[in-house]
Amino acid sequence: MAGFDYDLFVIGGGSGGVRAARIAAGEHGARVGLAEESRMGGTCVIRGCVPKKLMVFASAVPDALVLGRDYGWTIPAARFDWPTFRARLDSELARLEAAYRGGLESAGVTIHDARATLADPHTVRLATGETFTAKHVLIATGGRPSLPAGLGAPVLTSNEIFLLDRLPETALVVGGGFIACEFAQILAGLGVRVTQFYRGEQILRGFDDDARAIVADAIRKSGIELLTGTDVAALVQEGASTRVTRTDGQEARFDAVIYATGRIPNSGGLGLEALGIALGPRGEVLVDGWSQTAVPSIFAVGDVTDRINLTPVAIREGHAFADTVFGARPHRADHDLVASAVFTRPELGAVGLTEAEASARGPVEIYQTAFRPMKTAFAGHPDRVMMKLVVDAGSRVVLGCHIVAPEAGEMIQLAAIAVKMGATKEDFDRTCAVHPTMAEELVTMRKVTRAHGVVAKG
Repeated sequence: MAGFDYDLFVIGGGSGGVRAARIAAGEHGARVGLAEESRMGGTCVIRGCVPKKLMVFASAVPDALVLGRDYGWTIPAARFDWPTFRARLDSELARLEAAYRGGLESAGVTIHDARATLADPHTVRLATGETFTAKHVLIATGGRPSLPAGLGAPVLTSNEIFLLDRLPETALVVGGGFIACEFAQILAGLGVRVTQFYRGEQILRGFDDDARAIVADAIRKSGIELLTGTDVAALVQEGASTRVTRTDGQEARFDAVIYATGRIPNSGGLGLEALGIALGPRGEVLVDGWSQTAVPSIFAVGDVTDRINLTPVAIREGHAFADTVFGARPHRADHDLVASAVFTRPELGAVGLTEAEASARGPVEIYQTAFRPMKTAFAGHPDRVMMKLVVDAGSRVVLGCHIVAPEAGEMIQLAAIAVKMGATKEDFDRTCAVHPTMAEELVTMRKVTRAHGVVAKG
């Protein structure tokens, strides 16, 4: 690949770009350059999954203390200190960023700490004025929070929550997706009085309806004022607070207003359209199954393509790209039956089709149970969990699994293996239960809860 400065130049130092660069250079011997204008690690490591999950852990402590008292422990009054947590969080993110950088350097990747744009199909221009040529270019610039125009007052997004000097006493969270629901409960768990607006009828659109209902109920029971069918009509800054007018005309003041109304691909200003690279309606870079754009030398992976916006998916896309282009091992990232988790309290884990999706395709049977888990039932708490299997009535293949429970994210990872392998309901039934656990319900449900499109026998 002589004649170019690099065999591969990666624009973006998030999970997908870093994996592609490291595999191309470290395993396949390619000459690789990578440009990142912000901190190495991207959304997941710096302002997404990792800091969010650490905040989830912190926010769950009050519930654990209450449960401990109900189990007979004498626990003194506790107080959360945000500066202490924030300092430790900053230190952990710095450690992870250094690990990402070190992994790239040990693989032989040349790092450029600057914004990069495309001058032509083989030329990258840095904000420093430098230009480099590459046989292949990979766009891995991720996504960013989407905000409505003309809000009328400053607001926060998920990017800024981790950078607060102090926690607000009151906060409004606008949105009903997983980011909004997670941060509403995080803030509430840390002692903030939280209100949540969602303009739709029910939160967590795209997840199973029964699971959505249980999570919504849990959010309300955690002390959050969750208002569906409600949106912001106007925002006015008044000193240190913001006056919010709802769509029904009612007003309230909040110390902080946080918008979590979706994310969009971070594709602007890269010079893509001038090169003939098509963008979708949300700004997503359009690629084929090999992550290749309409310009043969340019590829894209991760959230900037808006396929499945999850870190493990971006990593697999980046790895598949590197193996295919530089390792003579062509394969595509598999986007079928990807499990996901929402880190609310309780968590929601899902893989496969929802009941509504499956029933629209053909006859299905639903196996479902809801119960009070032993751990909190013993203490007299009203918490409920749910296990649900969506089964094809003909083939008996499990089309979907939905769990609402503490540690549902851990459970769904294992259940996803069986669903991905095409396990039938009878395969689940043949698996002996681990007792006493919540997850044993997945293999002990015998009676059909309801059916869709199934002709009654007899």
